[in-house]
Amino acid sequence: MTLLQALLLGIAQGLTEFIPVSSSAHLALLPYWLDWNFSAEVIFLFGVLVQMGTLLAVIVYFFSDLMGMLRSGLQAIHERDLKNNPEARQLIWLVSATIPAALAGFFLNDIVESAFNNPRAIAIFLLANAAILISAELLRKHARALSDMRLLDAVLIGLMQILALFPGISRSGSTISAGIFRGFTREAASRFSFLMSIPIMIGAGIFSLLDISNSAVLHEALIPLLVATVCAAVTGCFAIRWLMNYLRRKPLQIFALYCTVIGLATLAMTFLRN
Repeated sequence: MTLLQALLLGIAQGLTEFIPVSSSAHLALLPYWLDWNFSAEVIFLFGVLVQMGTLLAVIVYFFSDLMGMLRSGLQAIHERDLKNNPEARQLIWLVSATIPAALAGFFLNDIVESAFNNPRAIAIFLLANAAILISAELLRKHARALSDMRLLDAVLIGLMQILALFPGISRSGSTISAGIFRGFTREAASRFSFLMSIPIMIGAGIFSLLDISNSAVLHEALIPLLVATVCAAVTGCFAIRWLMNYLRRKPLQIFALYCTVIGLATLAMTFLRN
């Protein structure tokens, strides 16, 4: 992997991890579109490290929110009063929303990995992602705030996160859409979606880092991988800020259109190359 390739892929990861167009699809399809050939180990290492970059981005952006929830959680435990502590409840909702995807990731790991090597399947998942985003806007009715969230809301949003295990289904897109389906505003749904990404990325990162600790390829490709990770972190911060501002005023259809175009173009390419 060259520095230029690492730079482009890192930027792609930082932008598409949070913008609802599927980062996993872009990381799998960019080498396919540009005819780049990487070893399976380099691809795995890249995926692990750049996700650490986007994890850093979301932690930095929502640092005050996270500290507030942790303080409130400790206070609720000390006072034994969860009912009157909305920030502490939100911490519980985040944990509850993470459990379904964590379990599914463990049991579906082999199926998900096979999809990453199938551009045609990724293209179809991108079209499915577009359908989810459009459905969310068509069915949008209410304007609930995060303080109105209940356990059922968190679990249902977490279940939608399972779909995002497959490349082409955006994690942010599926969970923001699920929040809108449950009647939350776009801004509230996106905030919960981004916060919900933190525990799942931490968990996935810990298990993945254990696998790469003794990798020889890690030392050989260290500089490009670090460049990509830094690029992912920086662009990730900008992407979160931009999307939060965008969703206060505008709908999700533009992202659905993008996924449709990219999905159809990739689908056509898979037939032309055969």
